[in-house]
Amino acid sequence: MTPQRPEPVVPPPPTATYRLQLQPDFPFAAAARTVPYLAALGVSHLHLSPILEAVPGSTHGYDVVDHGSVRAELGGEEGLRALSDTARAAGLGLVVDIVPNHIAASPRHNRALWEVLREGPHSPYARWFDIDWEAGGGKVLLPVLGGPVGGELAHLRVEDGELRYFDHAFPLREGTGELPLDRLLDAQWYRPAWWRLARTEINYRRFFTISDLIAVRIEDPEVFDATHATVLRLLREGVVEGLRVDHPDGLADPGAYLRRLHEATGGRWTVVEKILADGERLPAAWQVAGTTGYDALRHVDGVLADDSGSGDLLGQYRRFAAPPADRGGDWGATLRRAAYKVVTHELAAEIDRLTREATALCAADPALRDHAPWALRAALRELLVRLEVYRPYAAGGADPGTVLTAEAAADAKAVFAVREEGGAVDAVRGLVLGGAGSAGGAGYEGGLGGADGVGGVGGTGGAGGLSGTGVLSGTRGLSGAGGVSGVGAVEAARSAFRARFAQTAAALRAKSLEDTAFYRHAPLLSAAEVGGSPDRPAVDVAEFHAYCARVQRDWPYSGTVMTTHDTKRSADVRAGVSVLSQAPARWAALLAEVTRRTEAGGRRAPDPQLAWAAWQTAVGFAPAALSAGATGATTAGTTTTGATTAGAASGTDADAEAGAASGTDADAEAGAASGTGATSETGATAATGPTTETGPTTDADAVSGTGATGSGSGSGSAGPYAQRLRGALLKHVREAGLHTNWTEPDEAYEQAVAAFLEAGPCGPPLHAVTDFAAELAPHVRANVLGGALLHLTMPGVPDLYQGTEREYHALVDPDNRHRVGFDPALLERLDGPREGWGLSDEKLAVTAAALRLRARRPELFGGAGTYEPLPAVGSKAGHCLAHRRSGAVVVAVTRLSLRLADAGGWGDTALPLGGDGWRDLLVPGREFSGDARVAELFAELPVVLLERV
Repeated sequence: MTPQRPEPVVPPPPTATYRLQLQPDFPFAAAARTVPYLAALGVSHLHLSPILEAVPGSTHGYDVVDHGSVRAELGGEEGLRALSDTARAAGLGLVVDIVPNHIAASPRHNRALWEVLREGPHSPYARWFDIDWEAGGGKVLLPVLGGPVGGELAHLRVEDGELRYFDHAFPLREGTGELPLDRLLDAQWYRPAWWRLARTEINYRRFFTISDLIAVRIEDPEVFDATHATVLRLLREGVVEGLRVDHPDGLADPGAYLRRLHEATGGRWTVVEKILADGERLPAAWQVAGTTGYDALRHVDGVLADDSGSGDLLGQYRRFAAPPADRGGDWGATLRRAAYKVVTHELAAEIDRLTREATALCAADPALRDHAPWALRAALRELLVRLEVYRPYAAGGADPGTVLTAEAAADAKAVFAVREEGGAVDAVRGLVLGGAGSAGGAGYEGGLGGADGVGGVGGTGGAGGLSGTGVLSGTRGLSGAGGVSGVGAVEAARSAFRARFAQTAAALRAKSLEDTAFYRHAPLLSAAEVGGSPDRPAVDVAEFHAYCARVQRDWPYSGTVMTTHDTKRSADVRAGVSVLSQAPARWAALLAEVTRRTEAGGRRAPDPQLAWAAWQTAVGFAPAALSAGATGATTAGTTTTGATTAGAASGTDADAEAGAASGTDADAEAGAASGTGATSETGATAATGPTTETGPTTDADAVSGTGATGSGSGSGSAGPYAQRLRGALLKHVREAGLHTNWTEPDEAYEQAVAAFLEAGPCGPPLHAVTDFAAELAPHVRANVLGGALLHLTMPGVPDLYQGTEREYHALVDPDNRHRVGFDPALLERLDGPREGWGLSDEKLAVTAAALRLRARRPELFGGAGTYEPLPAVGSKAGHCLAHRRSGAVVVAVTRLSLRLADAGGWGDTALPLGGDGWRDLLVPGREFSGDARVAELFAELPVVLLERV
């Protein structure tokens, strides 16, 4: 009798993870050298950025090209296994970032895509991709040319049996290699095209608006198996112990995917990069440990911000910058206008496809007929821009009717000049919710993409499958798709439409919120962060405690973060900016002073919104300027090299290919529905830019090549600080899209930006900023240490981004991908004398103490632990934020320390510790009991971590 194979042992959840950004100059071997330091620091797992084969040279790894192999540039599977062995010997495990939503649209490196381009919809790989073959006339649009094809023919050539265009290579359809070039191009299953056509002509689903990343139909079981086999094998073999899932909102049915992943991994610890809107909850049915932690970031930042001061800053911002309400003056109006811009420009092709699908569905149902395509397009647009979350879900989340509300529908119908034509809104909303019409009304249970929601009936997407357009285009009916006819075809088409609507909603929310509105509305930049709420920067203490209690109850192993590879400003930069909410009058005085000094030097900001954002950024980034001036090297935390990607401003971490482009803002963003339904075509989503002698340039190339990046040598004493600030601010104005953007950069404006930065935040007035920052340093210190300690002790599993255990001042990517140092001597110093310690040393001490406590007593912080608010008593009780973990640990931090100082200090405020003795883990030798005076608790540090003796 064959013995039964034992079930694999599922490792326990991490107590804390540490994110390492792998890249060719920081491979697995380099990561292995960090293990002694990180083990001594107290984390339980290394959190690795994507490890699978990516586009050569990629510095982020999200542009995967081969799911079957571990990236050779990092050391391959042998290097990964060696890292795992080294980590395991030190008591550490590995957590890896996986990318189920998309892969790189780079045919020469991506075998699956190469085969689809060579064989067309009949390729066995066609089911991998969500390609709308009919919309492309049977061809995949490839927006890779630097100009219209007629002007690029001289650069297109057949060589070694391939079609070549500069560094691009494409396969040839069998039997076409000897054709003349014009006929050869016509004979292919793809169409090389001018990059500007992507916005309106793209016919494959992308990651957001990035044409260099093609989405994968992971809902297909065959595709899931093929793309997850290597990672699942590494999990089974114990090389890897947990997963971080990138961008689940791009999937047809995130819940079904996560259920399948949970079953395939045997329940390994998994967190998802789900961005929750203010007040939104993670779908309860998702089989994951929780989110990656942007919701925690929002609550920690918020509880350390001052509500009344934030309101004062908003008033000052409106007076100083005088932005129109919908271009930065009012958050709601600004977000709505940004959404109109994205939905009519960058996502125009996606809206076209949804319109065709809605038109076909309405034509198939007598109850829904006679809605003109232009009206359905307008209805789609108006409903999408009114969604206040990233997307609705099939099950487990909020009732879809509360997400796509009746009030929003009524508001959307109001834009129609003819009231009856507004009925298109009801038709579209009904299709999205899943209960409209008479032909096979599915009800909601199957809505928004079931487990097999897209392509689950017809088989392959594009080869007659339901995720292609055989059942979803025109008005020619919904029968005959993939062998499915009648009600079955209608149901499959409805499910596909619901899923695609949700996927488009997620892309729209991300692009309009994170990549546009956050850069337009800037009263307090620290609140314009992923997961943040710029209209409500502050979170009160009761709300913070309620959030923590909910996480402890429902998601005790959810991730928590303060800085990531995607944050626009590191936690320490945000801490410096956030203090301004406690000092609006002092900020106003500084702004007036630096404006006067800059203008006295003969320069003015090209617009006041930029000036406001630039000076706030400089305040938060000032410690980096001081470090650069003192050392002459770029200093971001514990950097080991002065090198930095100075002017290369790119989009999100996943789009260093610079596809994050916005169209112009001079469009019909008001959203008024018209009989034509036409939209402006002045904007484009770029995958590549103008052609140079070596080929099309990317947006990142364009950034580093314009005068807007300055001289590259820095100015004054700032050194690399100036280069880094210029790169971030140039990205700021291009993302905002008010005066320049990625695809139509205004060179004169960008040069004016560079000149202003050179004379202002990177010039002599910088000294006024650093003096101001020095005055506020004690209060920035309170925010930095308070945020760090809350992060490390609140419910959930803390993830530390590389270098953030010490002071870490970094701006938006790629600035935040600096290499950092891992010197064990830094940890050894914690046991020595503390004379001469700075904030970096204090933050390291706080971090190490909290991490080591979590490692030593994991039961206090995991699912079996408890979280209990611990209110202070006395006249200044509101400035002490404290909680107790499992009755054995007390954490207290100082809130709004500048307001506290202005009010005269702690006075009689006390913290009722209860019980007998409590040992201070941050200041050796101290013990407390009973009602401890808060002034004594915070005598040496603005935070305290106590363990019951």
